[in-house]
Amino acid sequence: MAKQPADLNGFVRVRGAREHNLKNVSLDIPRDALVVFTGISGSGKSSLAFGTLYAEAQRRYLESVSPYARRLFNQMAIPEVDEIEGLPPAVALQQQRGGTSTRSSVGSVTTLSNLLRMLYSRAGDYPKGQSIIYAESFSPNTPEGACVECHGLGRVYEVTEKTMVPDETLTIREKAIAAWPSAWQGQNQRDILTTMGIDIDTPWKDLPKKDRDWILFTEEQPVVPVYSGYTHEEIQRFIKNKRQPDYMGTFTGAHRYVRHTFANTQSALMKKRVSQFMLSSECPLCHGKRLRQESLSVKFAGYDIAELSRLALNKLAAIFKPYTSGEAPALKAIAHTHPEKVVVAKRIAEDFLARLQVMLDLGLGYLTIERSTPTLSPGELQRLRLATQVRSNLFGVVYVLDEPSAGLHPADTEALLRALDKLKASGNSLFVVEHEIDVIRHADWIVDVGPAAGEKGGHILYSGLPEGLREVKASLTRHYIYDDTLRAVSDPRVPKDWLKLTGVSRNNLNKLDVSFPIGVLTSVTGVSGSGKSSLVSQVLVELVAEQLGLQVDISGDTEADPLEQTEVITLGGQIAGGMKNIKRLEVVDQKPIGRTPRSNLATYTGLFDHVRKLFAATPTARSRKYDAGRFSFNVVKGRCPHCEGEGMVMVELLFLPSVYTPCPTCGGTRYNPKTLEVKYKDKNIAEVLGMTVDEAASFFDEEPAVSRALEVVREVGLGYLRLGQPATELSGGEAQRIKLATELQRAQHGQTLYVLDEPTTGLHPSDVERLMLQLNRLVDAGNTVILVEHDMHVIAESDWVIDIGPGAGEDGGTIVAEGTPLDILKVKDSRTAPYLTKHIKR
Repeated sequence: MAKQPADLNGFVRVRGAREHNLKNVSLDIPRDALVVFTGISGSGKSSLAFGTLYAEAQRRYLESVSPYARRLFNQMAIPEVDEIEGLPPAVALQQQRGGTSTRSSVGSVTTLSNLLRMLYSRAGDYPKGQSIIYAESFSPNTPEGACVECHGLGRVYEVTEKTMVPDETLTIREKAIAAWPSAWQGQNQRDILTTMGIDIDTPWKDLPKKDRDWILFTEEQPVVPVYSGYTHEEIQRFIKNKRQPDYMGTFTGAHRYVRHTFANTQSALMKKRVSQFMLSSECPLCHGKRLRQESLSVKFAGYDIAELSRLALNKLAAIFKPYTSGEAPALKAIAHTHPEKVVVAKRIAEDFLARLQVMLDLGLGYLTIERSTPTLSPGELQRLRLATQVRSNLFGVVYVLDEPSAGLHPADTEALLRALDKLKASGNSLFVVEHEIDVIRHADWIVDVGPAAGEKGGHILYSGLPEGLREVKASLTRHYIYDDTLRAVSDPRVPKDWLKLTGVSRNNLNKLDVSFPIGVLTSVTGVSGSGKSSLVSQVLVELVAEQLGLQVDISGDTEADPLEQTEVITLGGQIAGGMKNIKRLEVVDQKPIGRTPRSNLATYTGLFDHVRKLFAATPTARSRKYDAGRFSFNVVKGRCPHCEGEGMVMVELLFLPSVYTPCPTCGGTRYNPKTLEVKYKDKNIAEVLGMTVDEAASFFDEEPAVSRALEVVREVGLGYLRLGQPATELSGGEAQRIKLATELQRAQHGQTLYVLDEPTTGLHPSDVERLMLQLNRLVDAGNTVILVEHDMHVIAESDWVIDIGPGAGEDGGTIVAEGTPLDILKVKDSRTAPYLTKHIKR
C-alpha cells in the first residue's frame, strides 16, 4: 500500500442513520477524497451511500426548487437519519438501464449529437444553391429533421392480410384472424359478423375477396345488435320480431384494431402482441438514415451526419484531429472564401474531440453515436455519464457511484480510476460503492459495512485511512486486500468432448470458428466490447437452443418500443459437432425474476408451494377446509380485499414524492384476518414471509423439502433476503443467483449446458468464492458451465479460458488465446494475461 493519504479538508458528519438495515450509525467521511464503501452483498453499503447521503443531498436541493418543478424529478424517499452536516450537492451515477426509448442514444446522453448538429449546420459542405439549415433539422426526433416517409424511424411498417391471417385454411370461428384480440373482444367481432350475414364457418380462403378485404381493412365501424350463439337466419328472425338483443356491438376492422392498439395502448404487452402483425422494412426514401433529404445532402469530411454517427468513436477521433489543428485539406480549401466556417469548424472540433477523448480513455471507443441507450449495459451507460461529468468541470460536488467497475476488464478499470482521479483533482468528492479490490486499494478512505448481510449487517466496522483496515478482525474485506496470496492452480478437468461452432458472424464476430470443451468450467474473457457476450450469450445460446428445439429470447432486458428497436441478427454460424453430450440448456441471466411486487424469492424458487401446503395441513386449516390456495396473496379467498394482496397502498402527494404506505386494513400483511388466524409453529403465513432465508432455515429445519430449498439459497450467499421480498427490490446479481439456486435444487442428471454472463457482478470476493463452489458442483454432476467473466479469481480457477480481443469493437472479435489458465499466461498479445499472472502461482 504505497498510496499516500490525501490531504483531508473537511468532513461530512452523519449522525443516527437508520435507513433500511443500518443500525443507527454515526460516522465522519472526508470531502475532496475518494471514499470507497465496502462490505459483502446486502451489508448496507448502498443504504448508506445512496439511501442516506445521496437521498439527503437530493432532498436539500429540491427544497430550493419550486413545488411544480419538484414533481418532474424522480424523487428518492426521505432518509431515516438524525442529521448530516457538511454535505455538498451530490450527483448520483448509478448502475441502471437506459431509458425505454430507442430515440435516446450515446450521442444524446453525452451531448455529442448536439455538437455534430451545430457543426453540420454552421460548417458543413452544402450543395450549391442550398440555403442554411438550422441544427434542429439534423435531428430525426424533430419535425424539421425527420424523414417525411418514415417520420424519423428509419423503417416503414405495413399490416398485410398474410400477417393478420397466418393460416387461411381456418374459419373465422376457429380464429383465422389472429390479429383480433383472443378473448371476449374477439368473440364480440365474430358475433357481429354473424349478424351481418358473413359465414364464420367457411374457411377464410373460400370467402369472397370483397368480404375478406372489408373485414380486414374497412375504416367503417357499424353498430349492430348481437345475439350470442345463434345463426344468421335465427338472428334475422329475432330482428324482424323486434326481440331485445344481448347488446349493441361496434365492429372494428382487424387493420384498424392493430394500428389503433399500437398507437394508443399503455400496455407494453399489448404493444408487443400487435407489433407481430406489422411487417417492417427499410425506409425507401432515407434508407434507414431517418433524416429528410435536405439534411442528408450536407456533408462534413465527406460524410453525411447519419454516416458519421455510425462510425466508432475511435474512428471519429482520427477524422476530427486534423480539424482541431487546422491541417484538414477541407479547411485550407475554404480559408479564404469562408474564414468564419474555419473558425466554427475548429472550435466545435476541439470541444468534440476533448469530450471524445474522455470516452476513449474509459474504453468506450467501440461505441457509435447512434447506438441507442437501451442496448447498452448498465456499466457502459454509467461510464458514459461519468465521461460527461469529467468534462463538465463542476467543483465542490459529491459524486456517488454504484460499482463503477462492474462489467469492466481490469485494463478498463485502470482507465476508470484515472477518470475518477480527474474528478477529484477538480475539487470534488467521490463516494464509491465497490467490490473490486483494485478500486478499494486506490481509495483515500475506506468505510467497511457489515459484518454480514441483511439484519446481521448495517454496522460500521471501520471508517478511516486504508492502512487501518488491516487491524479490523470483523472485516471480511481486509483478507482480500492484505492477504491476497497467489493461488496454486489445481489440475484442470479433462474435457469429455468439444462443442464446435463454425462460421460465427454477429456484431464484430466475423466467420469465427471456436470450440467449447464439454464437461468442464470455461471462462470467456476479453476487454469490454470485444465480442464475448455476442459469442456466448447470443450466438452459442441461439445455436444450441435451435438444435434442442427450444425458443429462447437472446435480446437484452429492455422495455423499448418493439418497432423502434434495430434488431441485431446472427449472420452466420453453425454447430459442427458435440451436441450429443448436451440434452438441456439453461441460461442463468440477470433479467428480473418478475416485474411486479407479487413475484418474490419464495414464489420463484417454488419454496412457497411447500410452505402453503404445510399451512393447509394444520388442524385449524383442515377444520375450516382451507386448501393451499387460501395462503396465496394472489388468490381472492385469502388475500386482503382492500390492497388485493399488494400489502401497500400508494398515497399521491401533489408536490412531494408519492409514498407507499402499509395497507390500513391488513397492516401490510397482504392477507385477510381469517387467513392470518391459521398458525404453523405459532407463526402465521405473513410472519413466515417476513423471515429472512437464514431465519426460515432454522424455523423449517424439520421439513426436508423446505429446508433443502432454503439451504441452496443460503449457499449462493442470499441468506439475508426475506422470503417475501418483492422481485422489484432485487438487483440483477441477486436475481441471477436466485435462478442459480432454483437450478441447484433440481435433481441433476448431467448433460446440461449452463450459460452465465458475468455472474460475479455486484458480488463481494467472499460471495464469489461461494458462487464458485456452486458452479463446480454443477460441473462435478456432469454438466458444462460457460461463463462470460472479468473476475481474475474466477478465471484462474477455470478449467479452460477463451480470450477474445485483442481490443473492442472492430479491433476485437478474434480469439487471442485459448487453453488452461497457465496456457493463457504465455500469450503476449492477450490483454488478460498480465492481470491473470497476479492471481496464479506457477
